[in-house]
Amino acid sequence: MEDIVSLCKRRGFIFPGSEVYGGLAGTWDYGPLGLLLKRNLENGFYKTFVDGREDMYAVDASIIMNPKVWEASGHVATFADPLIEDTVNHKRHRLDHLLEDAGIDVKGLTLAKMQALVKEKGLKSPDGNPLGEARMFNMMFSTHVGPVTDDSSVAYLRPETAQGIFTNYKNIVDTIYPDLPFGIAQVGKAFRNEISPRDFVFRSREFNQMEIEYFCDPKDWEILFEAWVADYHAWLESLGLPREKTHDLEVPDEDRAHYSKRTIDIEFDYPVGRKELMGIAYRTDFDLMNIQKASGRNMEYIDKHSKAKLVPHVIEPSIGTERLIMAVLCSAYAEEGEGEDKRVVLKLPEELAPYKFCVSPLLKNKPELVEKAREVFNLLKQKYGFVTWDDNGNIGKRYRRQDEIGTPKCVVVDFETLEDGTVTVRDRDTMEQVRVEVANL
Repeated sequence: MEDIVSLCKRRGFIFPGSEVYGGLAGTWDYGPLGLLLKRNLENGFYKTFVDGREDMYAVDASIIMNPKVWEASGHVATFADPLIEDTVNHKRHRLDHLLEDAGIDVKGLTLAKMQALVKEKGLKSPDGNPLGEARMFNMMFSTHVGPVTDDSSVAYLRPETAQGIFTNYKNIVDTIYPDLPFGIAQVGKAFRNEISPRDFVFRSREFNQMEIEYFCDPKDWEILFEAWVADYHAWLESLGLPREKTHDLEVPDEDRAHYSKRTIDIEFDYPVGRKELMGIAYRTDFDLMNIQKASGRNMEYIDKHSKAKLVPHVIEPSIGTERLIMAVLCSAYAEEGEGEDKRVVLKLPEELAPYKFCVSPLLKNKPELVEKAREVFNLLKQKYGFVTWDDNGNIGKRYRRQDEIGTPKCVVVDFETLEDGTVTVRDRDTMEQVRVEVANL
């Protein structure tokens, strides 16, 4: 994991947030290559699950919503994690994480039972100090809307993107009038005031979600649920995640979210352990019925043909972009060879690679090679967009740099190019080199 974090910093994928001022825990900034990788992943999500289907629609809802949204959804009352404080330095920690780090399974444990285990096991804080009394901590970031700062102006940064979809369900039905079943997708920011963010970008305070709420007739939910699980496994494999490193966890009743009747977590074998990558939940009609009660608006769907009325049930596949980026990087990262021949390579699928090609003149002090290489660069740039230029150092060092950032192909213009119009194309994964006519690139 340390090698991957180092590569991300060194090559411009991901930087610690506000680093020049000493940083801010749980925040990360995406550099040029990280942003391209992130965009490619999210574009792939849209291509697969929205553009490639006839039953999907996308929205982009506001980050700050009416606080009644979070009261109706249960977040104000229940969106909390167990917190415990170091009694000496007053640092706060996730109690369940401390217990897990001590090798204790916390699934299904109440706050009181976790507190009892702290005393029974004599657990200390990470700094070796005694721990105080545990309590629940609401993770929503609060703010104030408008010029007056009082209880009447309190609002929250959204802790999930799902409610932005649910509050627009009626708008979609009334304007698009889709056939049931249909889905609404959203990609966007969410915010959680994590007590102890950790494991690189896996658990942070600001992150992106790629979420779908799929509205259906309750009699069909089981078949559709299994189909979504299969579709997501296929997509994850297409992104380079080995099937043997992904695992389905059937979440037991006591561990499911309050809105879920069934949840499968797809876990991934990260270098820091097996962790949740995404979840697929059957939310029943929980959210729409809550909105109907709290707002007074009718959430029924009227069938176009039979005119039958029902409040749809919902299947929710939800995945965090950052957790997926981390899984993709871990799957793609490889070290090959030994000694001077050792290389680090990111074997990213071509559609995810930040750059599709790197173009180089064999020698940068030969104007005729540079001019021809610029011509080739412009041709590829016009067609593919994601193309980079590199004339720094010898050709071997350039290859190593491009291997490390996952560029699938390196194109080199040499003296032979000037004679016959062919260039050397070197493959990232096999390191094989072939001559290709510029016109055929």
